[in-house]
Amino acid sequence: MIAEPPALREETRSPMASVVLLADIDALIREAGSAEARSRLRKLGFELGDPARLTAVRTRLLASMDRRWVLAYERAFHRYGRAVVAVRDRVCSGCHLTLPTVARPRTEALRVCQSCGRILYWA
Repeated sequence: MIAEPPALREETRSPMASVVLLADIDALIREAGSAEARSRLRKLGFELGDPARLTAVRTRLLASMDRRWVLAYERAFHRYGRAVVAVRDRVCSGCHLTLPTVARPRTEALRVCQSCGRILYWA
C-alpha cells in the first residue's frame, strides 16, 4: 500500500495548506472531466487516474476543514471558478483591488478579499 503524502495528513496541514490543496484537487477534477485535457496530459506523460478517487479525497479534505472556510471557498468557487488567488504588491489578482496594509496577515491566517470574497494567498 502506498503511504499517504504528508500534505494530505490532517495533523500536519495548516488551514492555508488545506484551502490550497482543495483548489488543486478541484483543478484536477476539472481536468479529469475533460477528454481534451486528459488527452493533452497523457501526451505529456501524466495520468490523472480515477476521477471518483479525486472526489473521495476532496470529500475527506472538506470533512477535516473548518466549516467557515469551506463555505467561503465554495461560495467563491461557484461564483468565479477560482476561489484562491494570489496577492502581489497588495493587489488581489482576482479583482485587482489594492488591499489595505493591515490586510496582510502576520501569521498563516486565512484572509478573504473585501471586494470579491476570494481567499487570499500572500505570495
